[in-house]
Amino acid sequence: MERTLAIIKPDAVERGVIGAIIQRMEAADLRIREMRLVRLTKADAEGFYAVHRDKPFFDNLTDFMSSGPVVVLALEAPDVIRHWRRLMGVTDPAKAGRGTIRREYGTSIETNATHGSDAPETAAFELDFFFKAAHR
Repeated sequence: MERTLAIIKPDAVERGVIGAIIQRMEAADLRIREMRLVRLTKADAEGFYAVHRDKPFFDNLTDFMSSGPVVVLALEAPDVIRHWRRLMGVTDPAKAGRGTIRREYGTSIETNATHGSDAPETAAFELDFFFKAAHR
C-alpha cells in the first residue's frame, strides 16, 4: 500500500464541491485514512510550498492557499500517487483530460481545485506536514 496527500483547495471548498471530489476519490477505490479541514496561514503555505520559493508564482500560490479553508486528506491504495494524479488531471484545467477533477472543477491554472503529491518522498513530507506535526 502507498499513501499520498490530497488537498481540496480553497476555490473548490468555496464553491461547495468537497463532497463531489471525495465521491470521485472513493469511486476510484482511493481509501481516505485521515482528513481535516484547515485554514493555512501565509506562513503555513510558504512552509508547505517552500520548494517553489524561487519560482515566479510562489507569492500568488501562497496567497491563494491561505485565502480560505482547505481539506487535506491522506489517501491510501496500491500506486495511489499515480492514480490520484491521473484522476486530478494536469495542472491547467483547460488542458486536463475529460472526466478529470481539474477539468470539471478547476477554473484556471491557479485555481485548479486540487493538489496531489508527485512522488513518494514528496508524499512523506506533505503527509507529515499536515498529519504528524505537533502544531497541527
